[in-house]
Amino acid sequence: MAYEEDVETRRVQVRFVTKLQAPLKAPTTSIAIPSDLTRLGLSSVVNNLIKAGNSDWEPQPFDFLIDGELVRMSLEQFLLAKGISAEKVLEIEYIKAVAPRKQEDPCLHDDWVSAVSGSNPGFILTGCYDGFGRVWKGGSCTHILEGHGDAITSISIINKKGAESSLTTHVATASKDRTVRLWKFDAEEPTNNVRAFKILRGHSSSVQSVAPQPSGEMVCSGSWDSTINLWQTNESDSDGDLVSIKKRKVNSKAEESQLEGEAVSSLVGHTQCVSSVVWPEERTIYSASWDHSIRSWDVETGRDVLSLFCGKVLNDLDVGGDSSALIAAGGSDPVLRIWDPRKSGSSAPVLQFASHSSWITACKWHDSSRQHLLSSSYDGKVMLWDLRTAWPLSVIESHKDKVLCADWWGGDSVVSGGADSNLCISSEVSIL
Repeated sequence: MAYEEDVETRRVQVRFVTKLQAPLKAPTTSIAIPSDLTRLGLSSVVNNLIKAGNSDWEPQPFDFLIDGELVRMSLEQFLLAKGISAEKVLEIEYIKAVAPRKQEDPCLHDDWVSAVSGSNPGFILTGCYDGFGRVWKGGSCTHILEGHGDAITSISIINKKGAESSLTTHVATASKDRTVRLWKFDAEEPTNNVRAFKILRGHSSSVQSVAPQPSGEMVCSGSWDSTINLWQTNESDSDGDLVSIKKRKVNSKAEESQLEGEAVSSLVGHTQCVSSVVWPEERTIYSASWDHSIRSWDVETGRDVLSLFCGKVLNDLDVGGDSSALIAAGGSDPVLRIWDPRKSGSSAPVLQFASHSSWITACKWHDSSRQHLLSSSYDGKVMLWDLRTAWPLSVIESHKDKVLCADWWGGDSVVSGGADSNLCISSEVSIL
């Protein structure tokens, strides 16, 4: 019993350090603190240290790292688990806690929200089971993308070089109606309905994912027909991909022309549904499939240059992290897996996060951090992750049903769509 009391009252000498700027810097002199403090207790200590030198300081949550690893247990437990001696002064780095501080009012749709993109900081794009794409600004829908005959499964912004106006937004959508559609509009000018300027036909089954080439010259799409098609995004027939021009009339007024395009090429190799595609480099496409594989493709040769097999149906993947080289993917189990293709001789994941309780529907790396990513799941949760710990940094439970899609927005917000027909926005997330 005496030993237990000694452990409970044991104190360790620590020094708090940070890369954060004033007024977030605490004094770096060493102090003695109880070894049974957890993250919340450590956060209270740091806030008190800062407040001692700044009476106007408002407490805020922090996370803590020892030897580059996030602390997710008591100091005593962490030191024992890592074999770190408490006899010397322990240096603890503190960073802003990664968790949303505000939940915005949800944006209600008419059906399930199956696709979301937060890649433009000025607005949010959503795709819905009612077949419409929508543009959201300040909680209001400013544009409706009309034309698909079935649910939209994926939506992406195309950053076109030499676009006719910096105000012109180019968007690609994929749908269960077997088409990919290209749109352009002025995001600063609200309008009722936008029609696609180009319809891309060629898949024989539902199109599950669409991703733009970094240059914006092409998009690729993955489909239930097991293929990946590549398409031109141009608005002329100079490359020979023009099939026809359709003029539509409503109330005797001619609307804009609609081009119809054919695939430039197809990447063949998957044996089941291609559920997700990303195009992070001009010559390289990554894909995930229900055939349990992740593949990397050379766009010029059309060959797959990397194949990873995980033994599970895959729903989504993203490429990012350290040197934009890590592959994150999730699918038909609760595990978010991370691969590093630079590690030769093994196709095993380098990290696995298993806090969800159902299928994973989306995963996305943060654009400005090599450590952070998010995941969403049928369990109704969005989780924020840091590669330096196996536990989620934050669990967002803003949906009342399955979460079908999620993305980062503006660097400090998380946007997600679900079977509750809501677009949810969790804001004021401190990543950097």
